Amino acid sequence: MQQYRPNSFSLLPLVVKNLLIINGLFFLTTLVVQNQLNIDLSDTLGLHYPKSENFRIWQIISYMFMHGSFMHLFFNMFALWMFGNTLENYWGPKRFLIYYMITGIGAGIIQLLITHFRLMSLTSQISGQELDYVLTKGSEIFHSGQNFTDPIAGKINELVNSVTIGASGAVFGILLAFGMLFPNTMLYIYFAIPIKAKWFVILYGAAELYSGIANSSGDNVAHFAHLGGMLFGFILIKLWQKKSNTFN
Repeated sequence: MQQYRPNSFSLLPLVVKNLLIINGLFFLTTLVVQNQLNIDLSDTLGLHYPKSENFRIWQIISYMFMHGSFMHLFFNMFALWMFGNTLENYWGPKRFLIYYMITGIGAGIIQLLITHFRLMSLTSQISGQELDYVLTKGSEIFHSGQNFTDPIAGKINELVNSVTIGASGAVFGILLAFGMLFPNTMLYIYFAIPIKAKWFVILYGAAELYSGIANSSGDNVAHFAHLGGMLFGFILIKLWQKKSNTFN
């Protein structure tokens, strides 16, 4: 894949710079609209399950630019800059943007699939009439800060009407790419503990898998979306490598 390496290096290449700006503008707009108009843009731009009344097809893209807090935004954007600038300089802006968008969309797809499988196991435990009531009235109840007293109905309502936001899926895809392309680069956890990039990625991915499986009570983190970004990133890199080898 050496043919994608550019002749110059930039600490803030074009796509990374614009992604930082766009994410920042989305965050500021969300705050202004929330404070001035009392409208939560997450309901419109965050990713909802398709059976939710708030689901819109564009959310599979727009959710990547929404963040729930400044710290959520900061850590995602710091990781985007830290690892993304090297990748964009290596691949070039077009290929980097394609990779970022596909891993972000892939993360959203995996999140929806995991939600679907979880719902399948839950919906079999209640009657069709009860399920219809949850799907009809659940959104209003959920957004009022309440939920059904029945634990099964409550969990179904939570899964259907919860929203996924953030660039974390694409960022995890970027982290995966960095570990694959620059496996022996030394990273420093907490600026003190050295570890090679490949081992950092493997350990981080394993931790996300464990957290996703063990997350029965819910910690409000889309672990499988993170893994989805890594999975789509792995597949995309392997396809590019295969294509590159074909023409060599």
